[in-house]
Amino acid sequence: MGSHRRLAHFGYGRGAGVAAGLLSLAAALGAVPAAATPHDDARAEVDRLYTQAEKATEAYNAADERTDALRREVGTAQDRIARQLERINTMRQALGALAGAQYRSGGIDPSVALLFSDDPDDYLDRAMVLDRIGAHQAGELRTFQEAMRDLAQDRAEAARKLAELDRSRRAVAAHKRTVERKLARARRLLNSLPDGERAAYGRTSRAGRAEVSAAVPVPGSTVPPSARAATAVAAARSALGRPYVWGASGPAGFDCSGLMQWSYARAGVSLPRTSQAQRYAGRQIPLSQARPGDLVTYREDASHIGMYAGNGQVIHAPYPGAPVRYDPVGMMPISSVTRV
Repeated sequence: MGSHRRLAHFGYGRGAGVAAGLLSLAAALGAVPAAATPHDDARAEVDRLYTQAEKATEAYNAADERTDALRREVGTAQDRIARQLERINTMRQALGALAGAQYRSGGIDPSVALLFSDDPDDYLDRAMVLDRIGAHQAGELRTFQEAMRDLAQDRAEAARKLAELDRSRRAVAAHKRTVERKLARARRLLNSLPDGERAAYGRTSRAGRAEVSAAVPVPGSTVPPSARAATAVAAARSALGRPYVWGASGPAGFDCSGLMQWSYARAGVSLPRTSQAQRYAGRQIPLSQARPGDLVTYREDASHIGMYAGNGQVIHAPYPGAPVRYDPVGMMPISSVTRV
């Protein structure tokens, strides 16, 4: 669904790889087409770097979301351990009091105690109390032992979660470095282009060319399928013009999945953080049935996402330097359409 023809200098994903391969082959044969220029190569490389940065951004979002979840789980485990320690300390005190009461009540051999007793009936009464205290103490000891075992298990689980949290934090940092490295290289390439080429890239990258969307059928309906979809579309429209900020979910800036999450949150719907997870946040439908508010994911790995806005357009956060805007729904290969 959503396959289309792309020109070499607007290549994304496979298109970029094929274009680069053809250029390399032509160069090796000494027959580079006249239309291919260093500027075309630079723009194709910027596209490729932005695509890689976007994939790393979604990986960053996933790791960051997992880190937040683990942080909450560790906090819950630590609270539970603190409550267990308080309970165990109370039980220790109670067991100590029981032991003291038993000793003060005559915790000596019963036959010896009977020999020295002035009142055998009183002794027998006290012996019965001691039996009850002993049985109660034994029960308390068993409960205490179980509590200690539970505490040890919870401590081990908390230690495991803390180790996983540390790994997740390192993954977040690694993805962040990858994104920043790709974006820095893309910026350097863009800055190396003449002013006119740089401006043209901003207008036409990913969209704005008839060839891109000509092969993609435009859905007919412009009416949202539900009130919440209508609210989400209104929220996305209110974000038009706000900057792309990788890893951000509004309201000042957005990455692609952050915009979808923020827009649907305005409608009271909680979406997952990443585009890969958002594609499964509802029922998948054919593009021909898309209506405003439906989520459109792109590329086979669903590393980019936008919101169908009607009239063959999506609202999305395109890439760094490009604000939230409308673009043709067929701007890239479509992997799925999801109705939330």
